Amino acid sequence: MFETLAKIFYIIGDHRKQFFSALFLFFVVTVIDLLGIGLLQPFISLVTKQSQSTNGFVIKQFIKLGITQHRNIILVYGLGLIVIFSIQFVLYFYSQWQITTFVNNSRAFLIKNLMHFYLFAPYNFHLGKNSALIITHVMNETNAYGIFLSSLLKITTSAIVLSTMFLLLFFVDSNLLILIGLMILPPFLFSLYFGKRVKDWGRKMVLTSQQIVKTINHSMGGIKDTRVIGAEAYFDQLVSVEAFNLAKYTSKVTIWREFPSSSIRFSLIALIITVALITTLFPSQGQDSSAGILAVFAVASLRIIPSANFIINSYATMKQNSFSIEAIYTDLQEIASVIGEEHQRIWLANNSLKAGKAPRETMEFKHEIIIDDLSYRYPNTTVDSLDKIYLRIKKGESIAFIGKSGAGKTTLVDVILGLLSATSGDIRVDGQSIYQDLRAWQNNLGYIPQSIFLTDESLRRNIAFGIPAAEIDDNRIQKAIIAAQLMDLVAQLPEGLDTLVGERGVRLSGGQRQRVGIARALYHERDVLVLDEATSALDTETEKLVTEAIASLSGTKTLLIIAHRLSTVENCDRLYLLDKGKIVKSGTFEEVVVSQEAAKYRGVENEAIS
Repeated sequence: MFETLAKIFYIIGDHRKQFFSALFLFFVVTVIDLLGIGLLQPFISLVTKQSQSTNGFVIKQFIKLGITQHRNIILVYGLGLIVIFSIQFVLYFYSQWQITTFVNNSRAFLIKNLMHFYLFAPYNFHLGKNSALIITHVMNETNAYGIFLSSLLKITTSAIVLSTMFLLLFFVDSNLLILIGLMILPPFLFSLYFGKRVKDWGRKMVLTSQQIVKTINHSMGGIKDTRVIGAEAYFDQLVSVEAFNLAKYTSKVTIWREFPSSSIRFSLIALIITVALITTLFPSQGQDSSAGILAVFAVASLRIIPSANFIINSYATMKQNSFSIEAIYTDLQEIASVIGEEHQRIWLANNSLKAGKAPRETMEFKHEIIIDDLSYRYPNTTVDSLDKIYLRIKKGESIAFIGKSGAGKTTLVDVILGLLSATSGDIRVDGQSIYQDLRAWQNNLGYIPQSIFLTDESLRRNIAFGIPAAEIDDNRIQKAIIAAQLMDLVAQLPEGLDTLVGERGVRLSGGQRQRVGIARALYHERDVLVLDEATSALDTETEKLVTEAIASLSGTKTLLIIAHRLSTVENCDRLYLLDKGKIVKSGTFEEVVVSQEAAKYRGVENEAIS
């Protein structure tokens, strides 16, 4: 548990001062509460005895203030107690508000920071993650973090209350205090004994929730495939099994967390009733003060019972959610580790927004891009995926990368895009290394993948992806639509640019989605467009339309194309044939594709080199 606490304080970060400030305020509230409860016994004795003999010290203090009549003493004493408990009441709720606000704000900061880390994390980090895991971390695990933090505060504040109440009871009647301690101890030991089981059940709850989210993503993300293949029953069964597993583990945690607190509540109530019966049925010489003692014990028990319950329940809750804390901590550590190693240049460039700086200017590109002796090796591998690549690309040229699967085409493009940091070598734009200001270089890149990601928003907002609605420039929208040959589509849509395209663009055809992707790149006015097999999933007729839209950009934009179909790169200025991370052939389409030397890399005649 101490290891988990160290992780929670690591996650809290700069907000530790607020954490301890909230605890200090609660401590002040508890001291005031202790004062009020401690003054109850003399007050009850005065009221019930109607005598001054056993409360000499208290009465002397009132006499010094000029209050001598017994009735007036009781009146002032009672009003004083009301004032003390009123202050305690107000401060208590203020402290609870402070604690609750701290917990919720801390979770909000964690969501913000996690999202920031995930967005700006090196691309390699995402290669080993899936969206379901990230979604559960940002939402479910941060919720568990908030619950854990709240439980930690409850344990701490409840421990303060218990300590002060025990201190009070020690001075009132130490024998009863020992008895109370012996009755509370077994439930505490029971909770500690089952702590490991509760932690394991909590871990299974998290993993089960992740599996449910993952299954929903798979089934709904590919709903067309799910429906056509008839896989509804398969996904339905998967979710059903995991849902009942989640219910099972949740029930176990709830039951075992409730038992100790219920037993404490029963034990203390039984103790008070037993003491009351004993003092009534078997009166002793100290009977005259029993009413006051019982009153103190009764009020103190109102504090002890919930405090003990809070400690036991909160301990179980912390155990249950400790796996989530470890998951968040592991991700933060993993990102920090990757940042500190080979991807530091990328992180520092991308992370410029962290300090609240405005996005940097676009790196100017007027003449040429030089890829100089560039190599790249994926982490935990021993072979270079790119080996000493050298390219010179002039502004306005259209360049194609071809080769079999695994030749290094996508890796090369990912390095050019700045998603992967070169192991060695450099990329220079008009003599300036892109690693001097990677964000500025990326501000001049447009990326059009094989599958365009579209949000369930309007066509306008999908074209101006990442731009607040109030800042969208309709003139640039119109220019992008014309250049991407989307005029007919806009004219056919019922609400034009304001038509919702559906999740993942389900209301558009494949060719239309690709042209929206082109329009998106053009809207952002990027000089260099990277097309990653942008037409490979299209039929021949649709491919022709998209290819025409791409060809119309030749000369005005610098095009870097990964080709799946050779027909899409016939008109490129230059082709580079890659094999095993090296450039083995370059030149025009005729020189690279038609030549006999390229045949051994091409495989079957007319088959795509991919």
